[in-house]
Amino acid sequence: MSADADLRAWLEARRTDIDGALERFLPSAPACPPRVGEAMRYSLFAGGKRLRPVLALASAEAAAAARGAAADSARALAMPVACALELIHTYSLVHDDLPAMDDDTLRRGRPTNHVVFGEGMAILAGDALLTEAFALIAREPQRGDDVADETVAVRKLRTLQIVADAAGPCGMVGGQAIDLEAAGTGRSVDGEGLRAMHARKTGALIRASALAGAVMAGADEAQLHAIQCYGDELGLAFQIVDDILDVEGASQDLGKTAGKDAAANKPTYPALYGLDASRAMAAACVERALEALRAKRLAGQLPAIAQWVIARTS
Repeated sequence: MSADADLRAWLEARRTDIDGALERFLPSAPACPPRVGEAMRYSLFAGGKRLRPVLALASAEAAAAARGAAADSARALAMPVACALELIHTYSLVHDDLPAMDDDTLRRGRPTNHVVFGEGMAILAGDALLTEAFALIAREPQRGDDVADETVAVRKLRTLQIVADAAGPCGMVGGQAIDLEAAGTGRSVDGEGLRAMHARKTGALIRASALAGAVMAGADEAQLHAIQCYGDELGLAFQIVDDILDVEGASQDLGKTAGKDAAANKPTYPALYGLDASRAMAAACVERALEALRAKRLAGQLPAIAQWVIARTS
């Protein structure tokens, strides 16, 4: 089997696992009022790449392999935080699409949450997804194979901090605030400012995904540093490719409205550097990500995921 086919098979298996776990973990009626539960599920199960949860699982597998542990046990430890990361990512999309934010009507190939459920319910659905993410990390897993309960608890506490830092005002929310302000005021952003904005807006949660999976699988500090470097570079590469696709892609392929960034005068890599230079920058990010892994002999599916990120068309 080729490397591409191996990755595709692995991704298909992991996405099936993730969707099954999300079904188990997500609250439903009567504990959760039916309408808000429906709105949560509408966006959560609308498709998507599941990049963040598969990255958490791949990182857990790589950390486990480095110390001779079983991949399935590592995935079981990391699955709750993998699902929590998808809840957070989905909440961010629901809120980003609101009229007060990006004001979009298409997401993952169908009408956005607020178009279907109204702005108020969309806000509540996003709030619920974000809050449930942290409840899930705190609750699961309660134990792991061949890992002391106390060790699992310590890993979960560290994971909570990693994810909260990435999702909050110093991470994703902060990056979105910078983006919103720049678009609203027309204030120019230079290269360093653009990188800093995307490191928060997109990169922080991608880095946290890689780190969280590794922490739950018991990675040591040197491995975590390497995975953090990998996650930083992967997050930037992902955003650069997103910017390129907004220029070159079609709405039906992207599952969202193409050309929105330029129409809103948003700061992007193609706008600042041009398409060719942006592609070269994304490729350089991936090479640095791979070098970080090689330095600590971490592999599994992480290298293939990095290559997939810059080759994607949606």
